[in-house]
Amino acid sequence: MTDARPPADDEAAFIAAARSNDAAQFALVTERYRRELQVHCYRMLANYEDAQDMTQETFLRAWNKRESFKGHAALRTWLYRIATNACLDFLEKRNDRTPVPAGLPGAGSEVRYLQPYPDRMLPEDPQESVVARETIELAFIVAVQHLPPRQRAVFILRDILGWPASKAADALELTVASVTSALQRARVTMREQLPDRRLDWRSPATHELSDDERGVVKSYMDAHERNDLDGLTALLLDDLRFAMLPEPGTVTVTAKDAVDGWVSGGLFQRGHDDWRCVATTVNRMPAAALYLRTPGDPEYRLFAIAVLHIVDGKLAELTGFDATGKPWLGLPPTLSSGKGPIVDESGARAAVTEVTAE
Repeated sequence: MTDARPPADDEAAFIAAARSNDAAQFALVTERYRRELQVHCYRMLANYEDAQDMTQETFLRAWNKRESFKGHAALRTWLYRIATNACLDFLEKRNDRTPVPAGLPGAGSEVRYLQPYPDRMLPEDPQESVVARETIELAFIVAVQHLPPRQRAVFILRDILGWPASKAADALELTVASVTSALQRARVTMREQLPDRRLDWRSPATHELSDDERGVVKSYMDAHERNDLDGLTALLLDDLRFAMLPEPGTVTVTAKDAVDGWVSGGLFQRGHDDWRCVATTVNRMPAAALYLRTPGDPEYRLFAIAVLHIVDGKLAELTGFDATGKPWLGLPPTLSSGKGPIVDESGARAAVTEVTAE
């Protein structure tokens, strides 16, 4: 549970821990900020595992710099400053952490290092601006990656976290004029990347799935489990945007071509036609975890997670991720031969536990 102590108590406790070199007390004070800092790093990096690493790097840097914290700024602000600069340092060293050309006509560029963010790891307070659905959905995260790193940091600090220009400038060691200029350029890029999306990210946020979204997810899972290709085709918009990461090739295709492509690739053919599905959410988006049982195997094994963007009762975007070997998704690696339940995102963690076979 989130510690209910007022922030001023954190500053005092942190200073006391720093002066006494009390590592245990330091960890206790800073741990309450882990989840929101990890979301911040994820927005910067679009990769859950990288975000975990940079959050740990943030705490390490904070410990090493503990004597520099005098309490003049809030502890949260100080930690965000460290986290932002840790991410910038990471991006400076990694030339594989920028969007690359999709290699297909009209497909633009794609973020092949993108990973989904499990909702169970989001901060617990639903009122926190850091967990607004509009600013954690995959399309938003991908759009942010098209900003140069420092512009990205300015945009997140200013427009998502609501920091004043002077505060952002101090964190990034820039002038206020430079921050203002960077933010203006970043907003132009975001409008280009999200032309059909709401761009007022600080107005009241949505969190829950709609009944319409729940119904489409159920139909999508049912179609898989019945190998109902006509039913699956009927769920897709005729200009479906599809990607299977980390493989290259984000494409926009007709519903029929999408299903035909999946079948020609081996899905719904013998050996890839015995499915069980579990509904979940990632990035505050509806998703289906797909489990496959191959001939001779008594269990269904986690195969992929399909993250769905639903518009007017149809799938407008489908982003698939290889889900094997990713325990941080919180999904059981196997299901027994009994059909798994549909998991409601409000109780996903408890419900998923019920279908764990091991």
